[in-house]
Amino acid sequence: MKKNIVLNLIGLRCPDPIMLIRKKLRKMKINEKILVLTDDPSTKRDIPYFCNFMKHELIDHAINIKPYRYLLKKGQNLKEN
Repeated sequence: MKKNIVLNLIGLRCPDPIMLIRKKLRKMKINEKILVLTDDPSTKRDIPYFCNFMKHELIDHAINIKPYRYLLKKGQNLKEN
């Protein structure tokens, strides 16, 4: 079983987390998963919006304590393929 890719974005602030997530997802294959770790409060809003807009799946998230954790699955985005 393949492990998730972990992207540690702790210490980075908007817009850097979203830009780095997008860059990483572009290099991934469809249905691959990525675990994002961040402490930027704006990601609580930005990551779900980004996933919806770019057609990626937000599988799970934990935003009660820092670092926040988001599990994303790359979707089929015709703009990035």
